[in-house]
Amino acid sequence: MRIRSIYLGVVLLGAAAGGAVHAQQPYPSKPIRIVVAYAAGQGTDIATRYLADQMGKDLGQPIVVENKPGAGGNLGTEMTALAAPDGYTLTMGTNATHALNAFLYAKVPFEAERDFEPIGLVGTFPMIVAVNASTPYTSLSQLLEKARVDPRSADIAMPSTTARLVVELLKERSQFPLFGVPYKGSGNAMTDLLGGQLPVVVDTPTALKAHLASGKVRAIAVTSEKASGLAPGVKTVAEQGYPGYEVIAWNALYAPRGTPAQVIATVNAAMNKALARPETRQRLLELGFDPAGGAPGDLANFARSERTKWAPVIKSAGLKAD
Repeated sequence: MRIRSIYLGVVLLGAAAGGAVHAQQPYPSKPIRIVVAYAAGQGTDIATRYLADQMGKDLGQPIVVENKPGAGGNLGTEMTALAAPDGYTLTMGTNATHALNAFLYAKVPFEAERDFEPIGLVGTFPMIVAVNASTPYTSLSQLLEKARVDPRSADIAMPSTTARLVVELLKERSQFPLFGVPYKGSGNAMTDLLGGQLPVVVDTPTALKAHLASGKVRAIAVTSEKASGLAPGVKTVAEQGYPGYEVIAWNALYAPRGTPAQVIATVNAAMNKALARPETRQRLLELGFDPAGGAPGDLANFARSERTKWAPVIKSAGLKAD
C-alpha cells in the first residue's frame, strides 16, 4: 500500500511539474489570430495578411487573419475586446474603430482606450476620391459642380467609416448637396462603380490600385493635406479649393486589456522588425500604406490625439452612423 502511495505521489508531482513547464512556455507557443473587423479584400485586410506573414516568421508561429465585418468595425473589435488577454487574439484596429466610432454611433460595445492594450502603429494612408472612367469628371470641382446642379447624378459609394467622414466633411466644407451611399465593403462598392450604378467612390489606395492601373477608374482627389506618393499626380482636396482639408486613415495592432506587458513587447518587437525590412516597407507602399512603427505608448498618444481631433468635427457636422 505504501509503495502504491509513493508511486501515486511521484505521478502527481510529475504531472504538476509538467503543468508548470507548460504554463511557463515562452510566448508564442501556438498560432496567433488577428481579427480584422472588415470584409476580405479591403485595404486593412490585405495589408494585415501580408504583415501577419512577415511577423509570423519572426515569432515562429503562424498568424491567422480572421475577418469579422459588421457595424462599421464594431462587431469584430468587440469580439477581440472580449477575448482572453493571453496574446493569442489581437486585432488590427483602425481610425474608425479606435477613434471615430465612439462619436458616430449611439452605442459602441467597447471603449477604445479602456478595453485594449496598444501594441503599435502599423501604417497610415489617405483616401482617394475616384470615378468610373466613363464619366466626364477629371477634377473634384467638376464633380461638385455637377452635384450642385443635379445632386443624385453624383452619388458617392462609401465602403467604410472613413469614407463617410470624407464625404460628410466635404459636404460641410463645400456646402454642396452630396449623397453618400453606404456599402459594407470595397468589393460591392467597386462592382457597382464599374457597373455604372453610381459614378463615384471614396476608398483606400489599396482597394483602388488595380482598378486605377486598368484605366477603368480615375482618381480625381486625394484626402491628404499635401500630395501623397500613394496617389502620384493626384491633386489633394485642399489644393482644389478647400485649404486645410485632411482625412488620414490608419491601422494599428491592439490586444485585449490585461494582456501581459511581456507579450505586448514581443509582438511590438516583431511588428517593428517586419516594418523595418526594406522589402516589407516597399511592399506595403505598393499596397497603399505608408509604414509607421513605434512603441505602444506612441500609439496610445496618437490615438488619443485622433479622438480629440475628430470628436468636435463629428459633433459639429452632426454626423451619425446607422
